[in-house]
Amino acid sequence: MLAPFSWLCLLAYSSLVQARIGYFWHISDLHLDTFYSTQGDIYRSCWELTRSVAGSSANNAATAAPGPFGHYSCDSPWSLIESAVKTMKAKQGDNVEFVLWTGDALSHSAQPLSEQKQHEILRNITELLGRSFSSQFIFPVLGHEDGSGSYRRLGELWRHWLPSEALVTFDHGGYYSIEQTKSRLRIVALNTNFMLLDSDVDAGPRTSHSLRWSTEYFAEPKASVSSVSDEDKLLAEQQWLWLEEVLTKSREKQETVYIVGHMPPGVDERHLGRQHNKLTFTEHNNQRYLEMVRRFAPVIQGQFFGHLHSDTFRLIYDAKGNPISWLMIAPSIVPHKAGISSSNNPALRLYKFDTGSGQVLDYTQFWLDLPLANRANEPTWQAEYNLTHYYGLSEISAVALHNFAERFTGTDASWFTRYHRANAVRYHSGSACQGLCMLNHYCAITRLDYDEFRLCLETEQLALQGHAPTARVPTSWSWLLALLAVFYGLPTAGWWCFGGRCNNCHIQRI
Repeated sequence: MLAPFSWLCLLAYSSLVQARIGYFWHISDLHLDTFYSTQGDIYRSCWELTRSVAGSSANNAATAAPGPFGHYSCDSPWSLIESAVKTMKAKQGDNVEFVLWTGDALSHSAQPLSEQKQHEILRNITELLGRSFSSQFIFPVLGHEDGSGSYRRLGELWRHWLPSEALVTFDHGGYYSIEQTKSRLRIVALNTNFMLLDSDVDAGPRTSHSLRWSTEYFAEPKASVSSVSDEDKLLAEQQWLWLEEVLTKSREKQETVYIVGHMPPGVDERHLGRQHNKLTFTEHNNQRYLEMVRRFAPVIQGQFFGHLHSDTFRLIYDAKGNPISWLMIAPSIVPHKAGISSSNNPALRLYKFDTGSGQVLDYTQFWLDLPLANRANEPTWQAEYNLTHYYGLSEISAVALHNFAERFTGTDASWFTRYHRANAVRYHSGSACQGLCMLNHYCAITRLDYDEFRLCLETEQLALQGHAPTARVPTSWSWLLALLAVFYGLPTAGWWCFGGRCNNCHIQRI
């Protein structure tokens, strides 16, 4: 008969066996441009001058000629995409469970191309990934730059990765769910293109103040309710109903869930100032998504998105202000960021997780020093940082990430400096991120609701300008905003505690 100590050892060993460590890659925003040329014009998307086209504007900080592996003002050449996939294979081999591919494979300039040409580009990337990861599943999600073909045609392209039950919903609306046979983890892949439109304009109260804040304070999403068909609205609503059903069943079956999509909810942290904060979801869809996550937070182990081309994260809180869920937003492989005066170096992300529960344990970020690669004519991808070590985290959880974000509001600026260096994957823009810039990051991370983001930005800006005292006693300005917050039911976090005024800026309601 085993002694008590032996039983304890056996139980400990059993726990270690059950908590098997696995890895998965996350890649996003490849934006392959088949017209990229080292002889191209950086003011015209790095296309050759003989092509009379309008391209993207060049970054003032990146006026060098196009290199063999890309340029900060242009979309990706094939050589960059190929080097990224080869690096994934070389760094980890076959020791990966799966690959998350969160959309936008095509160039920003691919829209004028024929549907057939767009499909050929997607097929080339698909075949490259398939050759490199022949024993692993790759889970693709649709971005807004993934062609104009039908869902069924794309489903045929990715049929070898998706089981038949996943193809049913993908062929219908571009979304699907994958049940892991050896664990309790379920992958839920959303078509976030539907988030650009409201499935039902009467689906909830739309007060005049909310509409006014959206149109005055933010740049609107590309699609509007009036520009889409009734069929698209129906498909969007069907995805919402399907998502609720999947999460409900996962809760009943005691599964854990990864939600994967292209566009994240909330605001782009790198767009500053009035009329420049870019929305990804419509206001109604953004609120609906946040409410869905709050309902099913115990089931959701992680949320993974791309689209912003930046390395950042987001936090979702419950009604009492407690952090209950997190989102990781992976930087892009493409070095170009349209619409702002900042780019990024190419990046890849390797997650470490418990394959049984799905709990994310850590990740390692890999990056390519683009100017160095172009000068050496050799793409040397290297580890940029390890998440828990770099940010001093004991674990990856909503509480731990919340506590880290609150360091931005303290007197020690080194933590935000670390975050901001990683945010653009060590791209040097030439200007420091302070004041409003730092505030924009903080509010984008902790306020995914659009109204709450606006209130955070305006009230914290008042504090930065000296309109609020260092003690937690509101001035007349703050009292006015506090009354507005009570009226609209909004949180009042950090109104008089940004910039080192206090270290207790967690969301709270008054």
